[in-house]
Amino acid sequence: MRRRTGLAMAGAAALAWGEWLNWRWSRALVGSSGGASEAVVVLGYRNPQSTANFINRWRVRAGIRSVAADGVRGTIVIFSGGATGSSAAEAQLMADYAKSALGFDGAVRLEDRSATTWENISNVIPLLEDVDRIKIASQPAHALKARAYLRRQRPDLAERLVRADDYRPGEWLMGKPLLALYGLWTLRGLKPEERKASL
Repeated sequence: MRRRTGLAMAGAAALAWGEWLNWRWSRALVGSSGGASEAVVVLGYRNPQSTANFINRWRVRAGIRSVAADGVRGTIVIFSGGATGSSAAEAQLMADYAKSALGFDGAVRLEDRSATTWENISNVIPLLEDVDRIKIASQPAHALKARAYLRRQRPDLAERLVRADDYRPGEWLMGKPLLALYGLWTLRGLKPEERKASL
């Protein structure tokens, strides 16, 4: 009985830790910029097949719900990701999913050349110059990494970063401890000041 109780407590602690860390990452390196125009950048994930994979479908849903979160008019959604193998670019697959499965009919731009998160950010910068608010939608650790990269590449644009709707309590609940562990590993390259803001 004690062993079962101990395992249950350890499991609950792991779930709470994963939930808290993802919540914290979703709120790091963002501000409260206002304005009449907004861009939501949806980052792609390795997609060798001809349709959007599970992770990209979730990222698209997070991006689309980020559009509605603040009711800002003039929002564009930028899907970012190049081709993996011989399939279409991740950006195109995500845009197709947003339109066909989610019925999204808002303004869309595609960035279909990038192969890394650094390139995602570098290649979308020209599309961000004229917007007042910028949201980056992905899993919280990945979005944080992308925000840190925008701060390095264009600190002036990073001042326009606001929170996307890519964290919700209980969503991916059982997977959040694993996402937290993976996030800690992927964020190890952050600069000290970026790491401090993320924990």
